[in-house]
Amino acid sequence: EQICYAGKLEKIYKGVRDVLLHNFNLLKDASREVMRDLINGMITEFEADCEKRGAEKLFRIHWDGDFFNEEYTMAWRDVIVQHTGVRFWVYTRSDFAVHILTGIKNLGLYFSTDSDNFEMAKNLAQTTGVKLAYLANNFEDGKAGMRQVTGKSGVPCPENNRKLALISKQGSACVTCGQCVFARNDILFSASKK
Repeated sequence: EQICYAGKLEKIYKGVRDVLLHNFNLLKDASREVMRDLINGMITEFEADCEKRGAEKLFRIHWDGDFFNEEYTMAWRDVIVQHTGVRFWVYTRSDFAVHILTGIKNLGLYFSTDSDNFEMAKNLAQTTGVKLAYLANNFEDGKAGMRQVTGKSGVPCPENNRKLALISKQGSACVTCGQCVFARNDILFSASKK
């Protein structure tokens, strides 16, 4: 929570947490079909809004939260595969989600990695080819950890290392950079931004 911007937003803006809990409560006990319909409705509205504004159809799944079970993950898989005109990207700590979502052409998939799940990340990277999003105290530690997992150092997130503004006239840092959106490389994040 010290390093998670979503956790900080939940504390600062109580309404954010309420909306997130409401959404989770709609999904947690729903069938795969109901989850798929709810998610599909959201993505259909997103596509229409993008078309109205002439915006690229780039959608980050879960700016807060994660895949909480296999049925929910399968519902997302169904929707992603159906909406081929949208480019999705997501970070997950759920190993089951990696197995369900690997290989979808319009999805940039990252397994969120740190010292707590290092061995799992190494196994997933080797067996599925999933890209890794490695979080360490600083970029040097992250590069060293990533080399142990993949043999390569990874690319520092340009927003996290203050090379790109989070939001600018060109758009968001993620869209401007495109590394994660298009799953180009393993990516590094630093808790200290150093």
